Amino acid sequence: MVGHSSRGRKRVWMMMVLWISFLTLLCCCFTEAENTELDRIERCQTKCSQGLSCRTKADYWFPPACLEHLDHLNTSVFHNVSVSPVMTCAGKQKCKLNLRVKAVLELSEFIHGLSICTVSAGMMRNCQKIVFTKTSRTKLSGLLVRVDNDCTEISPSQQVQVTIKTIPDYCGTQWTSNYHPLGCMMEDLRRNVPECITGRLSYNTNLEKNELQINVSDMLEDHTYHLRLCHKDDYICAGTGDSTQIEKEQPVKSAVLRYTRPLPCLCIEGWSAVVDAPRVRVCPFQDRLEELWLGITFDPLEEALLWEPACPVNAVAALCEKKVDGTCVDLPEASQNVSRGKLKFAKVDPRPQLCMKFTIGSQSWVRCPFRDGIKAWDFVVTNKQGHRDVQLVSQIPATFSVGFCGRSANSTCQDNARSSVQVLKANNPTLIGKACNSCLQVKRQDVKYAANVVHCFDYCSQESRDLTWIVLPAAVCLTGIIIVNLVLHLLLTVYQRRKKERERKQTDSKVNCVASTMPTVRGSLFITDPPQCRINERANLISK
Repeated sequence: MVGHSSRGRKRVWMMMVLWISFLTLLCCCFTEAENTELDRIERCQTKCSQGLSCRTKADYWFPPACLEHLDHLNTSVFHNVSVSPVMTCAGKQKCKLNLRVKAVLELSEFIHGLSICTVSAGMMRNCQKIVFTKTSRTKLSGLLVRVDNDCTEISPSQQVQVTIKTIPDYCGTQWTSNYHPLGCMMEDLRRNVPECITGRLSYNTNLEKNELQINVSDMLEDHTYHLRLCHKDDYICAGTGDSTQIEKEQPVKSAVLRYTRPLPCLCIEGWSAVVDAPRVRVCPFQDRLEELWLGITFDPLEEALLWEPACPVNAVAALCEKKVDGTCVDLPEASQNVSRGKLKFAKVDPRPQLCMKFTIGSQSWVRCPFRDGIKAWDFVVTNKQGHRDVQLVSQIPATFSVGFCGRSANSTCQDNARSSVQVLKANNPTLIGKACNSCLQVKRQDVKYAANVVHCFDYCSQESRDLTWIVLPAAVCLTGIIIVNLVLHLLLTVYQRRKKERERKQTDSKVNCVASTMPTVRGSLFITDPPQCRINERANLISK
């Protein structure tokens, strides 16, 4: 039982140690992540160890040569040296970058002091000379002392070489190291050091008017600010000609710039109106890669397909054949790497099916420059005596590979025998053959890049002719029957109308006669039938 409890306590203890170590590491990382500001000093100064009196003096413009090393002088004079940046600020946006050097050395009565020098490319030496009093160096001889100095000014983006020497300079005892400043990418420097202040750019795009509304903040105070549009390259940003400036008295720090195309390399660049001012750059359309694939041209004399990227881009351009289902199959040996130069595919057959495919990584874009263009050659289909004749008409002398093929279930053309046809004269139709429920596949042979052009016929010409001989007589007979029926119906209608008219007239005449034969006595006279009634009776007798 004792053994088990002991092992349990050990496990708990190990878990606690691991947990504490993890928390300590997390706190250190968090503290380091938040410590993005440099140490501030009100004024530069030199500090030495307690009991060591020291002061700063001007160093030699041309330091003397080093002395021979003394036998009793330790070659490892400097035991610990550290270099770090600090800032001295006289106000807002008025800070300078200094170098803080901390050195621990073994003091000797033969060491009267030390010098700290920095040198960078194209700049003169900048040295700080620190001397010790004779009394203090004699008192502390053989002990380790510490010297701190932060009065060496440096540039934020300039690499410097730091050298520490003894005074007098003994050969073989100096300490040298290269120091890389943080640069203006550090947020603290970009806000406070004038030579790092670039300003901040924000923008709003108006795609309809091709305008960029640019707002500037945190710019260098009391200075005019420049804005321009440029095309970014690997090393430079070439101006497009659109530029403006924001005056220091202007209350609203904003401006409008117009652009031609929303290219991915189109950027906004801003900087303060000071000498060697750093610049800030933002690119609003850096994801608009589809804008690069415009501007494909065709030279009909050389039969060449030309394209030049508007921006530097690492891509692969290839010619491909557009299929009915929308896919574009790459042509063999028809791809080129693209960077910044002009692209050229020579001897190309300009057909709508021939397209150009651009690929960057896993993304691809297809552009078909001949989709709505003029065709150099085409098919001409004519109907003759119930069948179709297909002719090939070319505007230029060319050689073609022609073949008829059957239509499969998925509407693809499977090659059969192919033949070569040559057109020697422009606009001279060349007879290809008869089409009957099949497809015609043509490909130009006298060029380097060409696509297969397939033309299919939906039904057989012979079946169409047989059907016409059946349908046409039937239609004629049916039309004749309809016309005869209409004529008979019209005649019957006229006859019936005339018959009814005669019967009505006979009825009216009988009534009139009966009415007139009745005797009427008008005094002594007796009126008999009038002559008209007698005429009607005669007509009736004749009709009977």
